[in-house]
Amino acid sequence: MQLAKRLNKLPPYLFVDINQKIAELRARGEDIISFALGDPDLPTPAHIIECMCQAAHNQANHRYPETGGLPALRQAIAEWYERRFGVTLNPDKEVLPLIGSKEGIGHIALCFIESGDIALVPDPGYPVYSMSTIIAGGKPYFMPLKEENDFLPDFEAIPEPIASKAKLMWLNYPNNPTGATADIDFFEKAVYFARQHNNLAVCHDAPYSEVAFEGYKPPSFMQVSGAKEVGVEFHSLSKTYHMTGWRIGMVVGNAEMIDALFRVKSNLDSGIPQAIQQAAIEALRGSQDCIAEHNAILQRRRDKLIKVLAKIGLKARIPKATFYIWAAIPQGYISIDFTKKLLDEAGIAVTPGIGYGKEGEGYIRFSLTLADDRLEEGVNRLSAWHARRC
Repeated sequence: MQLAKRLNKLPPYLFVDINQKIAELRARGEDIISFALGDPDLPTPAHIIECMCQAAHNQANHRYPETGGLPALRQAIAEWYERRFGVTLNPDKEVLPLIGSKEGIGHIALCFIESGDIALVPDPGYPVYSMSTIIAGGKPYFMPLKEENDFLPDFEAIPEPIASKAKLMWLNYPNNPTGATADIDFFEKAVYFARQHNNLAVCHDAPYSEVAFEGYKPPSFMQVSGAKEVGVEFHSLSKTYHMTGWRIGMVVGNAEMIDALFRVKSNLDSGIPQAIQQAAIEALRGSQDCIAEHNAILQRRRDKLIKVLAKIGLKARIPKATFYIWAAIPQGYISIDFTKKLLDEAGIAVTPGIGYGKEGEGYIRFSLTLADDRLEEGVNRLSAWHARRC
């Protein structure tokens, strides 16, 4: 048996590795408090669950679904975008439901990237952007996200020979892992940059647009004039409605890009179970009160953790959105070693910045998706750990 050489270019997926390490320690009886994974602990709202239960009893939902999704779901997605962002979408040509946005992010590289092609990828960034490029045979060119530039890429710093050859550009705001946000002016610059380089398709990943605090409303890339001419936006129900395990998301925007992704998907998957699609319709059209309720809880957690991090010398910006805190580690450490130190000495798991790219070195990421009592125990452990070191 001979495996494909492309697998040699793929490192172990960051979150799988972290999960395995935590599981090993817990199997030995150690109590590990995990700030590592961005998987909401709060339950999916009851009205969505009830809709799913009823739909599961409908025999019509036991058969193969259509790859393009239920027309009613595409319509619900278009209506949601109109209400939330004032963006008008054609539900038949500019909307495509996904088996979670990660699936679409992984597949769309196959639509644009051929052997040796370049994709512009944020660093630090969600690992799937670069890994999907490699799987498709391409090469990631990493755009540094520097704190001094508010964790936004500098388009002018991209060498022209790279920019002119790039086929795909990934953006992600509100951002994982940094928690940074982008305004409409930034998205306008992205559209202009793409227009200056005619082969460039823009993919904006926006699963955290509804996880925001203190009245902040993150904008959509699709709100910018010309955005639909150059790109698409990925979205997910996972973070908005706490449905990570349900595996449902969507991509909207440029009709040609949507059709290309549909063609790939129709040959590689069999669509989203219809009962889950009907639950997604309920999520998008039903009560949205859960969003504010969830965000209020996350904001309290954010404020509590930020306060403790400041006391123990881990500097972090207060994020306006996402449920992540991106904290700078003390000088003299690298992120993987500092992560191991927290795990071994305090029983606390975080993710090392290097796992998101070279520019993530010097940082660690905390996720706020753990129960309040566990977060309380976690901040107490951090304080006690710091006191022992002083």
